Amino acid sequence: MQKPSVAELRPVVHPPGVKDRRSGEHWGGRLYMREISLRIDRHLVNTRVTPNQLTYVMTVFGVLAAPALLVPGIPGALLGVLMVQLYLLFDCVDGEIARWRKQYSMTGVYVDRVAAYLCDAAVLVGFGLRAADLWGTGRIDWLWAFLGTLAALGAVLIKSETDLVGVARHQTGKEPVKESASEPRSSGMALARRAAGALKFHRLVLGIEASLLILVLAVLDTVRDDLFFSRLGVAVLAGIAMLQTVLHLVSILASSRLK
Repeated sequence: MQKPSVAELRPVVHPPGVKDRRSGEHWGGRLYMREISLRIDRHLVNTRVTPNQLTYVMTVFGVLAAPALLVPGIPGALLGVLMVQLYLLFDCVDGEIARWRKQYSMTGVYVDRVAAYLCDAAVLVGFGLRAADLWGTGRIDWLWAFLGTLAALGAVLIKSETDLVGVARHQTGKEPVKESASEPRSSGMALARRAAGALKFHRLVLGIEASLLILVLAVLDTVRDDLFFSRLGVAVLAGIAMLQTVLHLVSILASSRLK
């Protein structure tokens, strides 16, 4: 069977609104990965590979970010970025293949969400273990592993807080939340939310952004010949994750999402 062209695929797999989803589309997808995924799609749409299988592959790449980051120095940081980018690629491809074939699956949606949790957690736990200097000649400092795990816990809790809105609404018989409901009812809270959104510091605990930060810090560590910047980064990410966990919860309670 002849492979469809990118021009044929685009209107079907990228229908209006896909790239504009406020909370469902990563900037990396909009900026470059959706264009790369289109080139992969055309080689997969006529094969026996299912969207769910691609989602499982995506999950594996996300989890592999943790052991990748245990490789010392810049090579490990680069490998971590590669694993996360492959996660993002397959996160685009699985849904696009599903839309082309009209093969929609609740299992696929569920595993996709689990994979998002695992990828963020894997990057942050891997970062903490990396900062603990597992393969160094000195004593392993488990404080940094603990802080990395704390950051991972915060990242997972933040996603859980968002997802549990849908659970609460479903269990009380309400329709899915609309984007407009995320705006806080209080003008002061709305201003604080816009300020946080402009700074986007909270995005640093997401797997994609965190992996890029880790690479920058690995370069700085190489110049300094120690782990100072990585350890500083772990501490900062743990602080951001804990702060954002509280702020995000307050933001949800102050919005109309639970009304």
